Amino acid sequence: MNQLTSPLPDSRLDGLPPQALRSVVAAAQALDLGRVEEADRHLVGALALSPRHPEALRLLAGIQSLRGQHAQAIATMQGALAQRPDDALYLNTLGTIQITQGDLDAAIATLRRASEMDPKLVPAWYNLGLALVHSVRTGDAVVALRRAVELEPDHAAAHTLLADALRASGRIADAIGEYRRVIAKQPGAGVAWWGLANLKTVKLGADDIEAMRRALQRPGASDDSLVALGFALGKALDDNGRYDEALVAIGAANTRARRRGTWNAAAFSTAVTNALDAFTPSPAGSAEAIGGEVIFIVSMPRSGSTLVEQILGAHSQVEGTSELPDLPLVLTEESRRRGKPFPHWVAAMQPEDWTRLGRRYLERTARWRERRPRFTDKLLNNWFYLGAIRAMLPAARIVVCRRDPLETCLSCYRQHFVNNEYTRTFTDLAAYWRDFDRAIRHWRQLHAEHLYENVYEALIADPDTKIRELLAFCGLAFEQSCMDFHRSEREVLTASAAQVREPLRGDTARAARYGALLDPLRTALGLA
Repeated sequence: MNQLTSPLPDSRLDGLPPQALRSVVAAAQALDLGRVEEADRHLVGALALSPRHPEALRLLAGIQSLRGQHAQAIATMQGALAQRPDDALYLNTLGTIQITQGDLDAAIATLRRASEMDPKLVPAWYNLGLALVHSVRTGDAVVALRRAVELEPDHAAAHTLLADALRASGRIADAIGEYRRVIAKQPGAGVAWWGLANLKTVKLGADDIEAMRRALQRPGASDDSLVALGFALGKALDDNGRYDEALVAIGAANTRARRRGTWNAAAFSTAVTNALDAFTPSPAGSAEAIGGEVIFIVSMPRSGSTLVEQILGAHSQVEGTSELPDLPLVLTEESRRRGKPFPHWVAAMQPEDWTRLGRRYLERTARWRERRPRFTDKLLNNWFYLGAIRAMLPAARIVVCRRDPLETCLSCYRQHFVNNEYTRTFTDLAAYWRDFDRAIRHWRQLHAEHLYENVYEALIADPDTKIRELLAFCGLAFEQSCMDFHRSEREVLTASAAQVREPLRGDTARAARYGALLDPLRTALGLA
């Protein structure tokens, strides 16, 4: 989780009347613990007394960001920075908001500047490492994270992120050791417990379950830690066949996470409709057949996308990357240029405009073609932008990963996602799945020759046939290495990092084990 705050030097509180000062300090303490509503209650009084004070604005920006109000948070933080432009802590807060917003290039630049201004500011080094991890720059991330733990040896989140980087590199045993070291020092370190549980191939035992139950009762734990602990406990209980208890633990974790902001399913559904309508009929896209270098992999989370990427990344002609932010960032750049949000400017686009955007995307992703001529882009939510992909990059291949809807939604519900707020309730999950499903059906009607649907269960049942089909669709010759994908040493940053380093397994389905406990989810999905 991003670190927004740090102990407040007296100089940052200058100019606050005594009552406002007490409120700001209390808000900062609550925000450090992830208690957004409590922080907001304290800050309301301070803002009433000192509405333009930079420290009050900085904390307000943090609250707005945690609530998903990213544009407001950026604007608020810019107001604070206008008064304190050379304050490293203020730059750190801006950088964390930029990470949450998905503007990773800007975040890295901001956080590098913050760490240069104050080389001892631990949150800046940690957040820089986080931004670099998300940008798939693991080597640079390790440097930043090692600096963070040198400055603060007991920094559980930095140690855990370092372990995540080890996991991504396939050093699973080293990652386990790092997670266990953090837990030994800080038994309530939820991020470390979740990192260990999220290896998927590690089974947590009865002693671990009891240790996590005790940690959940410890006073003073942050909401971030309690949420992560809840998901880790749910995973451990599931591993031990205690499915009713597992669902209770996972439900409690989702409920706690949902306090920060709820998912507006109706608004999202409208946004999906707008995106479909904007590209129906398909606009006159780029006249140049660009984009043959890229294979987009899109899906709901937990639908086998990492497995597909691992298979393709094992091919001698393909660089397997990760969840690249470049496509939505290119579209965001165009939205800023035109002063309208996507997709409201689509109707004004000319073929040369789509070519420009396509070339901008290829420019941003050029580093992924330094070793091999083609690469994957596995940002799952790019299914929302398939119309734009076809207009910008008409030669690109698009692989859609599907899995049984009940298994997909259950797996999402059990996973500790930081920003996927639609995963918190069965109702929201089902609504999101329906929007995904109707969008894919729509795009398939428009672009049948350019979309390949990979069904997870079919791939597991007949890997030889399905892998050959996948490679043929992507215009790739068959290579045995794609069948032996689990031997690949490429970095994998997603939750399936450990799983895809093992041969295919046929025992990943979970829904049947929960039986009638999942009837509310079945009802939400319209299943018998």
